[in-house]
Amino acid sequence: MRGHKHPVLDFLFEYYPYSPGRLRTWHPGIGVALQGDWNPPSGKSAYTQVDDSWIVDASTVDHTRLNLALRILEGTRSRLAQHSCFGMHEWAMVYRLDPKKVRHEHQPLRLSIDEISDTVDEVGLRCTHIDAYRFFTDQAVPLNANIPTRANQPDIEQPGCLHANMDLFKYAMWFQPYIPGDLVLDCFELSVYAREIDMRASPYDVSDLGYPPITIETSDGRRAYAREQRLIAERAKPLRRRLQETFTRMTSVLAPQD
Repeated sequence: MRGHKHPVLDFLFEYYPYSPGRLRTWHPGIGVALQGDWNPPSGKSAYTQVDDSWIVDASTVDHTRLNLALRILEGTRSRLAQHSCFGMHEWAMVYRLDPKKVRHEHQPLRLSIDEISDTVDEVGLRCTHIDAYRFFTDQAVPLNANIPTRANQPDIEQPGCLHANMDLFKYAMWFQPYIPGDLVLDCFELSVYAREIDMRASPYDVSDLGYPPITIETSDGRRAYAREQRLIAERAKPLRRRLQETFTRMTSVLAPQD
C-alpha cells in the first residue's frame, strides 16, 4: 500500500524474473500425458498432441542450459556444506558504501556503514556464489576468499550456501513445464524461507515486516545463522535430488537438437 518493494517477496520475483501468474500455472511434468479436449493458443503452448492426449513438446528444451543445470546440481551435491560465511554477502554489498547508494532504500540499516564495514573486516568474506559476489562493493571484492565466476560456478557451489539453495527455484522454472508443479512449488517455498533468513541476517532492519534480526555482528548471531544454514541445506537435499533426477530423465527422453 505504501508502494515500497518488499525485500523478501518482491525481491524473489525480480531476482528470478518469473511472474506470480507463471508460478501459479500447474504442469504435470515430463512423462505425463493429459487427456481431454483442449485448444491451446497457437504458437504459445509447450504441449503437443499425440493421439487423444497432450504432452510437453521436447523440441522446446535448451539442451545447453539443461546440461549446465545438471553440472551445477551434481557438483553441489558432491561437496561438503560450508557454514562459515555467516551471510556476510549482504554486508559486503554496503561495505564502505556511500549511504545514498544502499540497495534497499526503504529499509533502514540496523548499524552505521562504519559498523557494518568493521564487522566485515572482523568476520571476513567467504562467499561462493556468483550472484551474491557480483553485487559486492568494489572495496569488498578483494576481501573475499573466493572469486566466483559463471565459468567456475559448477565447480565451487556448495550445499551450505543460502543462494545456491534459493536457486533450486530458478532451475525448476528454467524447465517449466517439464518439472512437476509440486516440485516447482516446493522449491519456491524453500527460496522464500531462505530469503527471509538472508534478510534477517543482513544489516538491514526488517523488523517492521515481522522479521527479527539475526545479529551476525555477535557470536550468538553467527551461531544462529549457521543453525539456519544447516536446516535449509537439509530441506534442499531432497529437492536438489529430485531436480537432478528429473533433468537426467529429460536428457534420456528428449530428442537432441540439430
